[in-house]
Amino acid sequence: MEYIYAALLLDSAGKEINESSLESVVKAAGITPNEAMAKAVVSSLKGVNIKEVVKNAQTMQAAPAAAAAAPAAKAEAKHEEAEKVSEEQAAGGLASLFG
Repeated sequence: MEYIYAALLLDSAGKEINESSLESVVKAAGITPNEAMAKAVVSSLKGVNIKEVVKNAQTMQAAPAAAAAAPAAKAEAKHEEAEKVSEEQAAGGLASLFG
């Protein structure tokens, strides 16, 4: 995970993301660099626009929150409707007692 953070930091600073720079950032954080991990991260990020990915991730976080609110509102409306029907049924049942 620290290599991803290092890549984000380098991208934010406008620096090139390569094995050497990733290892330098990780080392500066007090972690012993892993050459294979740095190489894998650099390879995985080749051709990726990190700023665009972060922007899309922020947009995607807002969508689930809005989507989660809709079913909750529907459930509340159904619950209120069920209570209303139950009250009407109970009143009808009482009326038959005094018919």
